[in-house]
Amino acid sequence: MSVSYEIRRQLNTLRTTGGHKSVNELLAEMIRTHKMLKMKGEIDILRDRMKQAVDVDVDHLAERLNLAPFQV
Repeated sequence: MSVSYEIRRQLNTLRTTGGHKSVNELLAEMIRTHKMLKMKGEIDILRDRMKQAVDVDVDHLAERLNLAPFQV
């Protein structure tokens, strides 16, 4: 892949300050970190949805299901 001199210089600076052996190693770590943060955000959303599901009034839900036009 072709990148500009400025991008190459910035990547090498990040590589050396981060203690990475190569730019590929630096990029792999950056991608891994990004994916982990994205997954953490999705896990937080799922946790919030599970908390909302726990707060559902079971009696009200059962009553609503009894009104369903099909056999429950």
